[in-house]
Amino acid sequence: MRIFKLVLLAAIITIFVRTFVFEGIYIASDSMLPTLQVDDHFFVDKITYKFRSPKKGEIVVLKSPVTEEKDLVKRIIAVGGDVVTIDNKDVYVNDKKLIESYVRHSRPDEILKGDKIADLKVPENDFFVLGDNRDESNDSRDWIDKKTERHIYFVHRNYIKGKIIRF
Repeated sequence: MRIFKLVLLAAIITIFVRTFVFEGIYIASDSMLPTLQVDDHFFVDKITYKFRSPKKGEIVVLKSPVTEEKDLVKRIIAVGGDVVTIDNKDVYVNDKKLIESYVRHSRPDEILKGDKIADLKVPENDFFVLGDNRDESNDSRDWIDKKTERHIYFVHRNYIKGKIIRF
């Protein structure tokens, strides 16, 4: 009976930690290359954003705004109140060009859908997110609501599960 209680207690603690504190996850796609490699493993810190908002430049795990059962890993580019513009692959936030040494363009000479976006103002409590492998990432530039067929440019704070912690 004592062993059963210990196993039950361990299971309850594990479920609590995984649900509210952190969980392990791995990268299944190449959308964050070169920063994160396919099959990289890391933890999702679920505590930090309970006390503060995600910041620009942080890499987060979020529920897909298109298919909520799928988790995505993206970089926060802009936060509520910011204005985002993309011009020939260059990203501007509040009229300042971002210096993004972490970005990879697999097709640098092609102008793809999402490589030109006019001024978008990010609503409060929302975020504009991009993958580091810009030409291969499905992100704020690409998402379409299947019901309304309208573009979903932003991720609401409720969709962000946590920030990554690499080990």
